[in-house]
Amino acid sequence: MSTPTATAPAIRVQGIEKSFKDLQVLRGVDFDVAAGSIFALLGSNGAGKTTLVRILSTLLKADAGAASVHGFDVVASAGDVRESISLTGQFAAVDEVLTGRENLVLVARLRHLKNPGGIADELLTRFALTDAGSRRAGTYSGGMRRRLDIAMSLIGNPPIIFLDEPTTGLDPQARKEVWQTVKTLAGQGTTVLLTTQYLDEAEHLADRIAILHEGTIIQNGTLAELKRLLPAATVEYVEKQPSLEDVFLALTGVTGPTDAAAAAQTEGEKR
Repeated sequence: MSTPTATAPAIRVQGIEKSFKDLQVLRGVDFDVAAGSIFALLGSNGAGKTTLVRILSTLLKADAGAASVHGFDVVASAGDVRESISLTGQFAAVDEVLTGRENLVLVARLRHLKNPGGIADELLTRFALTDAGSRRAGTYSGGMRRRLDIAMSLIGNPPIIFLDEPTTGLDPQARKEVWQTVKTLAGQGTTVLLTTQYLDEAEHLADRIAILHEGTIIQNGTLAELKRLLPAATVEYVEKQPSLEDVFLALTGVTGPTDAAAAAQTEGEKR
């Protein structure tokens, strides 16, 4: 297995098209993803996000166009692509009968890695699951299950990870846990391609955001670049009330007073 040049994009997508019978799902998709970055593919249900991820992970063949992952063509070098990636779907793929540690050990053994127990213990520590490692995964909360799922996908240290709508169905606290996990991964050099339909998720996590609409990328840029597409807002003082999420997190004791509420209070005092 050869190593691509360091300057090449971790993921390159050029003119990808895909149809299912008379339904054209992807109509010529183009984008690059820089190594070590978080790239969010933002779109509504049915926009083609999962179809594109399946093409990039070699589970589906495109009708036209080309794509490379970690320097390898997804068709000509599918085996090398699969060695370079990990794919985490919309729902956690953990064995709920096994403990968290047993899930990790199982995957390490399936990958024929040395010291599967040590690998499992290191990942439990890395994902703050050590205390729950001996418990059956079926007893885990949604956020814990998703963290375990991501930990399992990282066994073997893949340089690129695809997260297909990773926070679907999670409560606010669990979503924040997954967000922190994703940011930590990127901070350690892993390239993350994240698909989501949640605007706040893309805004919070992504280095770059591509908006997929009706099978094409209609905009691609940083958050600041996308915001500049609209006219500047008129600045007016409005007392900001806490959002429902602020209230929920404060009442459940997950966080202290939210930044937004504190900022609004401070601004009001200045006025």
